[in-house]
Amino acid sequence: MDIALSINAQGLVAEAEFIASPNCDERPVNTEICLLVIHNISLPPSQYGGPGITELFTNSLNPRQHPYYAEIHHLRVSSHFLIRRDGSLQQFVPCAARAWHAGVSSWRGHERCNDFSIGIELEGSDFEAFTPEQYDMLVTLSRLLIAHYPIRDIAGHSHIAPGRKTDPGPYFNWDLLTGIRNEMEKPGNSGIDS
Repeated sequence: MDIALSINAQGLVAEAEFIASPNCDERPVNTEICLLVIHNISLPPSQYGGPGITELFTNSLNPRQHPYYAEIHHLRVSSHFLIRRDGSLQQFVPCAARAWHAGVSSWRGHERCNDFSIGIELEGSDFEAFTPEQYDMLVTLSRLLIAHYPIRDIAGHSHIAPGRKTDPGPYFNWDLLTGIRNEMEKPGNSGIDS
């Protein structure tokens, strides 16, 4: 599938549906965006296509809608991007801003990965494969971001928060991202951590 994406100076992808999340703030001054973090999410768990993710990221999740929502409705989280099961792309935070996706995290000796990363959520779970359409969009989006920012690494949430997080999970096919290594060949690049 040929997907063409473009990005502006604030880090908004023109082709994405933009839904503003209040769960973001400014990155620290002079912070280089150098890491992509891959996550998975589904709300309710292992159910797809509903409004739960958007409601969580916009602080409008109804705790009475589902038992799990009562446990998480107080969270103030977001991600820069969400790739739905059909490959459609939503954006919640401009890339120039800091989305609250990583939590307590560390990568290559640097704490607070939200400061220097872009978060990409895949609608899914640890218990099911992702769709070809999601991988197509993920590869295209990753290439765009690598061309626009000094991205040196791609990691899973489980890599930056080991023992605390498991996503994107065992069904995520890291091999499908190896084709973008050439775009990441920059001084000091460490590549994809699978």
